[in-house]
Formats: sequence, structure tokens, C-alpha cells
Amino acid sequence: MDRTDLETYQVQLSQVDTALQAEPANAELASLRAELQELIALTQTALAQAAEGSSSKVESSRKTASIPSLAWSAGDECMAKYSADGAWYPARITSVAGSEQNRVYTVMFKGYNSTEQAKPSDLKPLPVSYTNTVSATKRKHETDDEKERKKKKNEKKLETRAAKAKEQNHKQATWQKFAKKSEKKGVHIAGVSGTSIFKTPDNPLGKVGVTGSGKGMTQVTLLGKHKFAPTEDDNP
Repeated sequence: MDRTDLETYQVQLSQVDTALQAEPANAELASLRAELQELIALTQTALAQAAEGSSSKVESSRKTASIPSLAWSAGDECMAKYSADGAWYPARITSVAGSEQNRVYTVMFKGYNSTEQAKPSDLKPLPVSYTNTVSATKRKHETDDEKERKKKKNEKKLETRAAKAKEQNHKQATWQKFAKKSEKKGVHIAGVSGTSIFKTPDNPLGKVGVTGSGKGMTQVTLLGKHKFAPTEDDNP
């Protein structure tokens, strides 16, 4: 059905209407009039649907034309078609050549280290599942690297602590050696050979931390006053 058929049906309906005016009781003309009206309605509906479908196709074509093709660059990862078997494999673009209308890409297939040239139609984006897997693997590597860094950091801390402890022990040993030498020379140093001032005194009346606590008063010998006695040489 097209618009020409619609116009034909409309002309026929006009003729039937004219005939019915002359013979309004004619049943055949009335039936023909009803059929023509139904055909006109169906034709109008069909033409409207065809026009709507054509408009949708034009709009879809415009949208498709407005979508730019993927602009691949060297270093991009993609799926590339292998010419030997026509299957798609993960690959990385190593170089781009040719004009803008006729690009030629050199790709290297992952896991095979083989390269070949490909047209834009032989390339497509990586599937989401593959991208997610790669991202998860990358995150795992980052986590492992972080664990390794923390492990090395803790080992360095332990080494630093061990070095400080060794230095402290060396200083302590040096001090004890010095104290023992001093003791042999008769120089008393508190804290060496059990002579700490904080040692509990043997005398029950003694106090901790007080040297000589619990002992009696030190006896002090009073010196007499010197008396001057004159001699013969002192007389005039």
C-alpha cells in the first residue's frame, strides 16, 4: 500500500457517496462504502507506520554516523584478530602507521611475543571480564609489593633495635670494666660489687639510701687551745 492507493480509495468512496445520494436504499452501495472506508483507514495506518519506521532508521543512521571510530594509540591494549586462525587474542599495539583514513597497526599478541599488522576492523576493546581480571591481578601484585615493603621496613626496625642494644651492652661492659679497675685501685664506686647506696643496710636502725645510716656519731677529738709561753729571747 502506498499513497497512490489511498488516493484511489478516496476517489472511489466519493463516487459511491454520490451514488448513494441517488439510491440511499441500495444495500450493495452501502456495503461497498463501508469496505472503502475500512481500506482507507488501514492504508492511512500503514502509511503512518511506514513513515515512523523510516524516521527511526534515519535517526539511527545519524547516530551511527556520529559515533567516532576508536582512536588506537601505541601502548594500548586490545583484542586483535589473528590472521592464521581468525580468532581474537589479547594484544598490545606497538606502533601506528598509515593515514587517518587507512590506519595500519602493529600488534604483539600477549603470551606469544609474535607481531603482525592489523586493520582497524581487526581490533576491538578488551572484554570487561578480562579487564576486571587484569585489574584484580594488578591489585594482588600491589598488595604483595606492599607486604614486601612492610616486611623490609620491619626487618630494618629490628636491625636498628639490635644495633642499639648491642651498643648499649658495649657501653655497659665498658663501664663495668672501668668500675672493676677502679675498685682494684681502691677507688670506691657505688653500684659496683654490691655496694649500691640503695642496698638494705645490715643495721636494723639504718635507712635505705643514707650512707652510714644506723651507726653512732663519729667521735671528734677536741683540740686544746694553744698557750703561748714567753722565752728569754722575748725579754728586752
